[in-house]
Amino acid sequence: MGMGGKNFVLRLVRIRFAACAWVIVISLPMDILSFLKGPFRSDGNILSIGAREVPVQFVRNPRARRYILRLLPDGIARVTIPRGGSTAEAARFAGRNVLWIQRQLQRQIERIKQPRTWKTGDEIYYRGTLVRLEAEEDEVSGCGWVRFGDQRLRIKETNADLRRSVEQHLQKIAFLELPARVMELARQHNFPVRKVTVRNQRSRWGSCSVRGTISLNWRLVQTPESVRDYIILHELAHMREMNHSPRFWLEVARVCPDYAVSERWLKKNSKLLR
Repeated sequence: MGMGGKNFVLRLVRIRFAACAWVIVISLPMDILSFLKGPFRSDGNILSIGAREVPVQFVRNPRARRYILRLLPDGIARVTIPRGGSTAEAARFAGRNVLWIQRQLQRQIERIKQPRTWKTGDEIYYRGTLVRLEAEEDEVSGCGWVRFGDQRLRIKETNADLRRSVEQHLQKIAFLELPARVMELARQHNFPVRKVTVRNQRSRWGSCSVRGTISLNWRLVQTPESVRDYIILHELAHMREMNHSPRFWLEVARVCPDYAVSERWLKKNSKLLR
């Protein structure tokens, strides 16, 4: 399959539609994208919408009768291509509907519930294990301590909402540990990382820029170490394939053979991002 003499990268996957149809997921090469009109970035299937970059996935479904655009819960815009349709037109279709995508992104943000409080006795994830928040009072100072797992931090009121204090403590751990782990895995697998940042993201575990910057969610310190490493290796693999093409997943499988186990854990525990 091609357009203007260019070859597309195809991936045949099974997706659970009502009729369980086979569909083809298409990743556009960078030189093809450069010819398409619309706010596409030149380094992959990315729509630039304001200050936000939205990944776009093109899915060919022979049962579809028209182009269909959906914004998935993970923030990916999926364009379904009908029988006889073209990837070029699908890209233009997505480009014409950036305002709709922007509205849907805003609705996703508004639908995120206010974070619940964390009280003494509640359980939270720490390094992939549920640990209980335990508190003790300091009768002399009037302050107290909170313990969870192997951690202990000082707080003013043990009966108050502990979430902010505990999350700030987890963030400090993430800032210390995650950049070092990225550089360790990068050296091990020969990835040229230029910079590592740790952020408070609500919709993704990590990202990779074309300039060699790896950004990670601090909440990775709440996941098992194997899941943390998978996310890091996933983002490092984007340094060789800035897309989710078959070549990308082959690279992920090469550096992280058991990545499917981590994917299942992340799917089951996606609430951690909220």
